[in-house]
Amino acid sequence: MTDTEGRTVLEICAGGGGQALGLEAAGFHLAGAIEIDSHCCDTLRHNRPPWNVIQADVREVSGADFRGVDLVAGGVPCPPFSIAGKQLGAGDERDLFPEALRIIQEARPPAVLLENVPGFATAKFVEYRKHLLSSLARLGYSAEWRIINACNFGVPQLRPRFILVGLSGRCPHSFMWPTPVPLQTTVGTLLLPLMASRGWSGAEGWATKANQIAPTIVGGSKKHGGPDLGPTRARRQWATLQVDGLSIADEAPGKECPPDYAPRLTTRMVARLQGFPDSWEFVGKKTVAYRQVGNAFPPPVAMAVGSSIFEALAGGNRDESRLVLDETRTPLPVAG
Repeated sequence: MTDTEGRTVLEICAGGGGQALGLEAAGFHLAGAIEIDSHCCDTLRHNRPPWNVIQADVREVSGADFRGVDLVAGGVPCPPFSIAGKQLGAGDERDLFPEALRIIQEARPPAVLLENVPGFATAKFVEYRKHLLSSLARLGYSAEWRIINACNFGVPQLRPRFILVGLSGRCPHSFMWPTPVPLQTTVGTLLLPLMASRGWSGAEGWATKANQIAPTIVGGSKKHGGPDLGPTRARRQWATLQVDGLSIADEAPGKECPPDYAPRLTTRMVARLQGFPDSWEFVGKKTVAYRQVGNAFPPPVAMAVGSSIFEALAGGNRDESRLVLDETRTPLPVAG
């Protein structure tokens, strides 16, 4: 096992970098980021040139090439409801959990972190979860899961996620789930500087009306049109914050917009609501960039969970002062 200053992580299904960024802030060094989408890979390379970004299907990756990493992490795509209850490895190409288990078996990391949609915690998937946990147990991991909501870790968004953490028998049994922190910002407070950046006179009034947390941000489907803030129900929720959710804007509202205007959000605004620092740039046209943002695991949540894993690997000792996402972004609370 590496020393506490050199903890490493292999991330699979890395996407636009939300989880990798959070784990970096928690103290992990990226040994590799596996992602099949070329735009996501471009984003990762653009923001972190030193990172080992590998554009590949996880089925083509050998975990043995990363033997010695401390953590294997990833937002593995959720198996379809059609195979819920079946044994792992049932053959559906959309289910990548068997590949994640293979990589874990080959890499043999002391710790595992898997993230998924909250629907994975429903009764529909009870048998599948049992198979997943028993498979990890056979590999020597003691694993548990829970639903964690981003709004409990400094992100002004109702974004519950299924989080599974596993530690091997050779690690200290000191893992503790991160403690929620008080939410210290809202949509209006967080986005006011961006909304006012082009001189819109209604920015202050809008921020007062948007003094709430956001509904879950969605990434959209590759099969359908341009980016928006979700289906009709979600758009109604956004309307209560005086936000037009029908599409994503190219820029903030300007002086030409009346004070009572209902603005659309830009990709940068949505990225802030996901907990990304403003310095993190998404490569690609608007639809492509927005999809990376909308599908991301919020970095502050990844940082909180990653910090707890880091501490467990270190036997319960850690320097919390090293936890910081980026000094250039609007500060959010740091979870311990």
